[in-house]
Amino acid sequence: MDDQESKMDVRDSNGALLADGDSVTLIKDLKVKGTSVTLKRGTMVKNIRLTGDEGEIECRVEKVRDLVLKTEFVKKA
Repeated sequence: MDDQESKMDVRDSNGALLADGDSVTLIKDLKVKGTSVTLKRGTMVKNIRLTGDEGEIECRVEKVRDLVLKTEFVKKA
């Protein structure tokens, strides 16, 4: 599985390559399903983790743990 992840190109909304540990910024307000939390545009998300899907990343934001974000809503900081 490590070979697959190394070949996979995970890109943000602007096309910049993302890697484990990168910081990203949200480009639009996002409501988190199952909570009353709304993540505001411009929120900095640090130390992201790549998933097996090119279109998703895992992270922790504010009080939300193990959040999965679509890469189309973030840009590399």
